[in-house]
Amino acid sequence: MQHDTKNNSPATAALPSKSASPSQTSVVRVVIVEDDDWLRGNLEQEIGQTPGFKVLQTFRTAESALVGIPALRPDVVLMDINLPGMNGIECLRQLKTACPDLQVLMLTVYEESEQIFNSLLAGASGYLLKRTATTQIIESIRQMRAGGAPMTANIARKVVQYFNRMGNRTSECDRLSPREREVLELLARGDAYKQIADKLGVSLETVRMNVKNLYTKLHVHSRGEAVAKLMPRT
Repeated sequence: MQHDTKNNSPATAALPSKSASPSQTSVVRVVIVEDDDWLRGNLEQEIGQTPGFKVLQTFRTAESALVGIPALRPDVVLMDINLPGMNGIECLRQLKTACPDLQVLMLTVYEESEQIFNSLLAGASGYLLKRTATTQIIESIRQMRAGGAPMTANIARKVVQYFNRMGNRTSECDRLSPREREVLELLARGDAYKQIADKLGVSLETVRMNVKNLYTKLHVHSRGEAVAKLMPRT
């Protein structure tokens, strides 16, 4: 019989001092959706013991996650794709409808283009392979909270390859200015806004304006949807 588990250990973050900033004291609240008992338990233990993180709950199925996550209101969800019953991509799609601001990091064995495309289109904020070290997963969560879109190196390379394949193909991306296309390509690489500003030699506000404009032109509302516009449906 399958059971969902809860992390009942106390939060590891220290109590905020009067001089501490919100970024220093805030705890990242994480939920894990994974049917492999060993991996789920290992992630729960290591993330839960990391200062600044708290695992609110874990789920073995998409169906139970859809019921529990909206009430928990986590900051980040680690989502497997190959779950019993409903798969993780459909679970992600439904979660983003119920909780639009939820950040979801896909953690999967799949490296196929279709799975990457569908995950980004459904609203994933990042995409890592399960063989990724837990320390790197934790760092990727931090990057995601800072505005990045973490991806395993070969996954990021595939996203860029999709962009290169577009060539002169007529698409909504043709509506973008050269600078907006530069910004979109850097978004596809997983860069945070500050990194993009530094690479392009512009202000953070200029990057935000470019992102807002390209979202409008592409008729999208998230980084994942924008990056998905680069990826042909093949």
